[in-house]
Amino acid sequence: MTDADIGEGRGTAVVTGASSGIGAATARALARRGYRVIAAARRVDRLAALEREDDRIEARELDVTDQASVDALVASLAGETVTLLVANAGGSFDADPIAEADLDAWQQALDVNVLGTVRTVRAVLPLLVASGRGLVVLMGSTAGRVSYENGGSYIAAKHAVAAIAGTLRLELSGQPVRVTEIAPGMVRTDEFALNRFGGDAGKASAVYAGVAEPLTADDVAETVAWVATLPSHVNVDLLVVRPVAQAAQHKVHRVQP
Repeated sequence: MTDADIGEGRGTAVVTGASSGIGAATARALARRGYRVIAAARRVDRLAALEREDDRIEARELDVTDQASVDALVASLAGETVTLLVANAGGSFDADPIAEADLDAWQQALDVNVLGTVRTVRAVLPLLVASGRGLVVLMGSTAGRVSYENGGSYIAAKHAVAAIAGTLRLELSGQPVRVTEIAPGMVRTDEFALNRFGGDAGKASAVYAGVAEPLTADDVAETVAWVATLPSHVNVDLLVVRPVAQAAQHKVHRVQP
């Protein structure tokens, strides 16, 4: 029996921030398990390449900071049985101490990670309820659980995502919608650290120096896919996933050269 056979009838999954990293990997993982996947992001050129990989993936343009863009996406889903939303769009945009805070970077972090998440969940939620077996997966972070230096904007944003997950689960009690927060630790992707350090490849690379095996986007995508393929009465409230080298937020085993 193939994954597609197992996944027959899973419905449609919407994945935001799907043009790269965890979002793109999640779109692939869900498609392999039989979901029809709406891969949504701003960079439609990258989405087109993803779409060509699997005929179960369909690209849609989406800017989660733009209400009109979110509304257009939801309008395009008319007639779909949407059973899964993976609110993955996010990022970190500075690495400054709060005393030197770049408020534009803070605004961007909150707009994308927090308001973008709320905007998307609010718009897609009626479709999930109507499916009778909906699931919201919010992409959080271990930064949403433990603070550290020089990450204030991202830490604040991901703490907010954790609060959204907990609040939404309470508010949906009695409705046929599950809510899961995935909280990855150290994940090495092509863009996350580069964006945090303003494109400085040296600083981005130093984050992972001496760490033999940080998590990959595929690793995190597999956790999303596992949650998404559980029976609809099973809710995983929070799934924290780290590489073995990262025992805690401040405890990372690094091999010295």
